[in-house]
Amino acid sequence: MRLLFVSHSLPPDGRPLANVGGMQRVALKLHETLEARAEANALDYDALLLRSAWRTVHLKTPPFLARAGWRIAQAARRGAVDVVLFSSMVTASLAVPLQGLLRRHGVRTAAIVHGLDVTTPFPPYQWFVPTVFDALDAVLPVSRATRQACLDRGATPTQVRVVPNGIDPGRFEAPEDRAAARRALGKSAEASPPPPPPDGLLLCSVGRQVERKGTAWFVDAVMPRLPDDVHYWIAGDGPELDAIEAAIARHDLAPRVRLLGRIPNDTLARLYRGGDLFIMPNVSVENDMEGFGIVLLEAGQCGTPAIAARLEGIQDVIDDGVNGHLVPPESPEAFVDAIAAYRNDPDILDAAAQRALRYTKDTFEWPAVADTYLSVLHAVWTQGTPPDAGDDADTADRADARFHAA
Repeated sequence: MRLLFVSHSLPPDGRPLANVGGMQRVALKLHETLEARAEANALDYDALLLRSAWRTVHLKTPPFLARAGWRIAQAARRGAVDVVLFSSMVTASLAVPLQGLLRRHGVRTAAIVHGLDVTTPFPPYQWFVPTVFDALDAVLPVSRATRQACLDRGATPTQVRVVPNGIDPGRFEAPEDRAAARRALGKSAEASPPPPPPDGLLLCSVGRQVERKGTAWFVDAVMPRLPDDVHYWIAGDGPELDAIEAAIARHDLAPRVRLLGRIPNDTLARLYRGGDLFIMPNVSVENDMEGFGIVLLEAGQCGTPAIAARLEGIQDVIDDGVNGHLVPPESPEAFVDAIAAYRNDPDILDAAAQRALRYTKDTFEWPAVADTYLSVLHAVWTQGTPPDAGDDADTADRADARFHAA
């Protein structure tokens, strides 16, 4: 199988923070894993990639798509490609004008779907999404919630196969001594005081601060109900920062809630390693779903269990009671109870950390996820549809269960 990967969402070389997010990390790590297979002569692989900072990607994407379309067409005419894998619905738009040519030459197409790339509430875009699905042979959503969003917009059950996201085995390491990691975090973080609590719980969240992340809601509704020795550190910037700062001021939480802003990778690692619990308090926002939640994997890789809203793609990452807990979204009492269960009980917290670490390693590391992608794409190449596709969500659940068991 000769595989061509097409992505517009990679960060510039040497500047990973210039374009970072769940979709970007998936594209980057999948490309790196497949490229390593090719270098080991285990895969016939090529890629068409746009590397751009976030602030310029919208300007560079249209000319990139034009060049990529021409190169895909040339490869098809030469018989140099069997399967084209698009990293998102944005690049998958190329399947529409190329549909006739690719099918005449026996080239199959598949697209990874993350969530927002299919739910963006722009009417012309929503009109176009079913046309893209019609042009593809396979649709590969990263979660069951994203799968349903695809089905709601015209994808057929036989096209769809859920392939969960993954994480680089070497991206982060769990701390041998979390108390030492906490001290290292306090020394390295570049924000103003307060320092992390030496004996209390340190909660942390990471991500672009948009409404669906629920960070402002958590600060406003949950933090005032928690004891004074429970602190909360928040990494990431975005349009909700003003709302978060207002909630901090409204409840006089400045001694316990710390905004770190955008932080470099080494500080991010220290945050995961020095925190006790990772908080993902998402709220439901129309047309802005959480397709998966890569940050939950990063936290789990550092042995930091999660307390997360039982919402959308988050449910495909957290196995309740194993690598964290799922609680009803926008329920202050549920979050308080879940967090309080770990307060003043280091043995329970350490056991939860070890479970999170093992589960993340066994289930979500990229070599296993890449194997799943290649298996699915090989079936698309030979059969025309993904394996284990079916008529309802139960089939997706069974496929996911086999993946987790493997």
